[in-house]
Amino acid sequence: MKHTISALVDNKPGVLSRISGLFTRRGFNIDSLAVSPSERPEYSRVTITVGASDTPVEQITKQLDKLINVIKVRDLDPRNAVSRELGLFKVTVPSGRRSEVIELVEIFQARIVDVTSESVIVELTGDSDTLHQMEDLLMPLGLTELVKTGVVSLARGNNPT
Repeated sequence: MKHTISALVDNKPGVLSRISGLFTRRGFNIDSLAVSPSERPEYSRVTITVGASDTPVEQITKQLDKLINVIKVRDLDPRNAVSRELGLFKVTVPSGRRSEVIELVEIFQARIVDVTSESVIVELTGDSDTLHQMEDLLMPLGLTELVKTGVVSLARGNNPT
C-alpha cells in the first residue's frame, strides 16, 4: 500500500540526509520525495511517498518524529488530503500526427509548453494515476523523455501538517 508522509522540518542543512538515512536503514525504497519551503521561512515541508504496510510506516513516522530538526510528522490519509504531481513529457512526433497529441492534451486538461519542428513538450498536473495514464497514451506517439516532480500533499481542512 502507498503511504504519503508529510513532515515539517527545520530549514537547515543535513535534515534531508538524516531523513533519507532513516528510510535506508529500515530498508524502505522512497517512491517520491519533494522538499520545499513552507509558509514560514524557518521550516521546510518534506513529502515522501513509500510503498509499505501500515505497521512499518507507523514505526517510521514515530522514528522520524524523534529526529532532531523534525517538527511534526503525519501519515496522510488519502481520503483527507489533496495530492498532486507535475509531469513534463517530451514527445517526438511528426507534424502530421500532432493532432493526436493535442487531443490528449485537451482530454487531460494539460498544456503544451514548448513546440519545435521535431517535438512537443506537454505539462500535466494531477494525481499519480493521471500522470501514468498520460505516459501510457503518449508512449506509442513518440514519448522520448519525461520528468516528474514527485508527490506534494496537504491535509484537508484545519488539520495542518
